Amino acid sequence: MAKGKYLKGASRRSLLKQFGAAAVGISFAGGLAGCSRASSRTVNFHNWATYIGPTTLDDFQEATGISVNYTNFASNDELFAALRAGNPGYDVIVPSNEYVTRMADAQMLMELDHSLIPNKANLLPEFLDAGFDPGRRYSMPYTWLVVGVGYRKSRMPSPTFVPDSWRYLLDSNQFTGRIAVLGDSADLIRLSAKYKGHSVNGVPDAMLSEIEQMLIRQKPHIKAFHEDDGQDLLLSGEVDIVMEYNGDIAQSIRDDADIAWVIPSEGTLQNQDCLCIPNQAPHPEDAHAFINYLLDGQAGAGIAEEIQYATPNSAARDLMPEDYKSNTIVYPTPAELARCEYGAFEGDEKARLYEEIFTRISAA
Repeated sequence: MAKGKYLKGASRRSLLKQFGAAAVGISFAGGLAGCSRASSRTVNFHNWATYIGPTTLDDFQEATGISVNYTNFASNDELFAALRAGNPGYDVIVPSNEYVTRMADAQMLMELDHSLIPNKANLLPEFLDAGFDPGRRYSMPYTWLVVGVGYRKSRMPSPTFVPDSWRYLLDSNQFTGRIAVLGDSADLIRLSAKYKGHSVNGVPDAMLSEIEQMLIRQKPHIKAFHEDDGQDLLLSGEVDIVMEYNGDIAQSIRDDADIAWVIPSEGTLQNQDCLCIPNQAPHPEDAHAFINYLLDGQAGAGIAEEIQYATPNSAARDLMPEDYKSNTIVYPTPAELARCEYGAFEGDEKARLYEEIFTRISAA
């Protein structure tokens, strides 16, 4: 992967669409075939799109002699499905918090050897443990994030209008045909529950039925159930309002000052995306070395600068400029965070129920 191939302020996902994977020197194939590198040591890294620094992988290879095969997935559901039948060859993956629990329960994840991850010491105290992974047996935090509403200011009803409710995406025809929402079944249903005044967890069956019917009614007004590319739909003008992660919208605002962001008044989901090693990883020792490298302060700062997500890494945050640390899109205010909740894994049966509900909504 040649250094300097990234364009500052441009989404890597957009670059791939425009020029193809070869333009940035990364394989985005669904599998790992054809990803061999000159180095005899390799880490197969399966990550979200637009979620790595511009030189991180090259810098790791220069420091260690270990190359990185880099592939992408679009949702936690997709990642889980890829590993359900066995590890296709991944060394490091990046599931969100509840999927760390789900994958650990399903014996998909390897226990981490913390002695091989000394840069764990760089983590902020609040990230050294996690309710979804007690003792950090299976995961190290990569980023933390919230879901909110990105929107195009010039397409709102007035210059002062702020779409500060989930209603505009989930239960209204005001922006008909100009709406995109997440295609992740659990997140979409949980945010619908939040809109209805319930916690994102423990949603009762009666409310799930109400949510399903609400989203089926809303479907004719929705342009897309997007697969981790909501900011691209907003940037291209295909939609005017989108349910999206804060860092993706922060990236978009660098490209287009007409885009803005709000956390709805009802509250939202807070997530952690985590670094894990799946069982049967072909290169577990090198996978630990890669995770340790990503938790280095300088490496973490390079990632945070590019992807505009909040870092759990104290050493990395200390290296960041003030306009990053004070950006309330990246770091929501205490009042906003008080309205946020982590989604908890509530068992395979509930997860399958969410997937079935989403399938019926998609087919309606």
